[in-house]
Amino acid sequence: MTDTDIKSHKIEFPCNDYPIKVIGDTSVGFTAAVMEVLEKHAKVDLKTLAERQSSNGKYTTVQLHIVATGEDQLRDINSALRATGFVHMVL
Repeated sequence: MTDTDIKSHKIEFPCNDYPIKVIGDTSVGFTAAVMEVLEKHAKVDLKTLAERQSSNGKYTTVQLHIVATGEDQLRDINSALRATGFVHMVL
């Protein structure tokens, strides 16, 4: 596979099984805040929900799948998650 092939690969929307991973500070309300944002912006597959803490307990990762309808939706989700003040990274 060439660099051109990799760069030209785009996500086709709607994507019914789009993975989201959110990493933030471990605190009361982190997962609830993440879920509130995601449920406001997308259909969430709760069966895929996984929550994990880092080895030292400082960070929590919430991972699940959503129905992604477009790039604007993904940008809105990213902005809203970061605005919570809990989130360090959205993958």
